[in-house]
Amino acid sequence: MLIKNNIQRFWQLTIAVTCLLASGLSFAQQEIALEDELQPLWEAGAFAAIFRSPEYPAADQSQNNVLAAPYFIYRGETFRVGDGSIARAVAIDKSNYELDLSLAGSFNANSDDNIARQGMPDLDFIFELGPQLKLRLTNFEFKRHGKGELFLNLQTRAAFSTDFSGLDYRGLVLQPELAYRQKGWLSDKTALSISLAPTWASERLHDYFYQVDSEFVNSERQAFNARGGYLGTDLSIGVSFNASHDVRIFLGGNVAIHSGAANVDSPLFKKKSTYSLGVGLVWRLYESEEQVAGR
Repeated sequence: MLIKNNIQRFWQLTIAVTCLLASGLSFAQQEIALEDELQPLWEAGAFAAIFRSPEYPAADQSQNNVLAAPYFIYRGETFRVGDGSIARAVAIDKSNYELDLSLAGSFNANSDDNIARQGMPDLDFIFELGPQLKLRLTNFEFKRHGKGELFLNLQTRAAFSTDFSGLDYRGLVLQPELAYRQKGWLSDKTALSISLAPTWASERLHDYFYQVDSEFVNSERQAFNARGGYLGTDLSIGVSFNASHDVRIFLGGNVAIHSGAANVDSPLFKKKSTYSLGVGLVWRLYESEEQVAGR
């Protein structure tokens, strides 16, 4: 039983860290390759970043987190690993349609350090995964600023929380995303990424963030029954550039707008807009001699 529990904890940790890492890499790996550009079939290296973000959606307190881990990317013809996802199968190669896995993750938060949640259970690591349909809407080509692409990504994910001793299902997330990416924004090795993503979630996830049961009521926090629905809209901007052939630096920011959210009346709902910032690097240590285009 001890061995079984240790194996379960290992896989929970692996999945959660992979989701957090993949989320970070999707932000950092903005070395955009379009249809006619070559990249290594596989590469491996290290990823490190520092993020500052709210402790939960619409929180009025933020925290700093450091993430460092190895990474591996494989760009096969129809099966691919990394580049912002654990694994993905591409239905039609080099087409305007791709089907893969959408990933997201968020760090845990200690309720004792959060004034609004003091005396309530801590928030565990949350990871989300599910199918994503990517639709390439159009391409752009600029005389002085490279090439760009506009995507509509239709994402549905199941959310889970874990403290690595157990695993809890937290409901479903629906997140369509309009994403623009451009290579050659300032120079050949500079990339720009902009996305706009409204989010809806089922009641279970809203309960996790905003529900206040009677046992946690105090003079500053009344009881509240959360409901599912609109969670907020994220506007994200990222810039990356090559510091050397093998090292890529990224900078990024995110503004989350929660006006009109389903649980704006919760005593745990503190701010109608929050922000996140991130800075880090991707260091490629090994790569294949074989090159592939547009993957």
